[in-house]
Amino acid sequence: MNTLVLEIDPQVIDISFTNDQFIIALADQRSLSVPLSWFPRLYHATLEERENWLLLGEGYAIEWPDLDEHIGIEGLLAGRRSGESERSLQRWLDSRQ
Repeated sequence: MNTLVLEIDPQVIDISFTNDQFIIALADQRSLSVPLSWFPRLYHATLEERENWLLLGEGYAIEWPDLDEHIGIEGLLAGRRSGESERSLQRWLDSRQ
């Protein structure tokens, strides 16, 4: 069994959004495009909420304080989606109304 070992820790330097994707620019000049549908809080967020993000540490994760959303870059590179339950998401959506 092979185990992926990263040669360098991925570091986010910028993010941007399209209608259905968010794009992460990494310090090593790679880009990663992820469907917003993978992260329902981002999907349901306003443009203002999406654009209110900050980097944690030296870019190992992104936080959206208005949405209580934290996404680690290694997880994105591994293809991990949000693990939030439907019940939790529904409570969050209800609180926004």
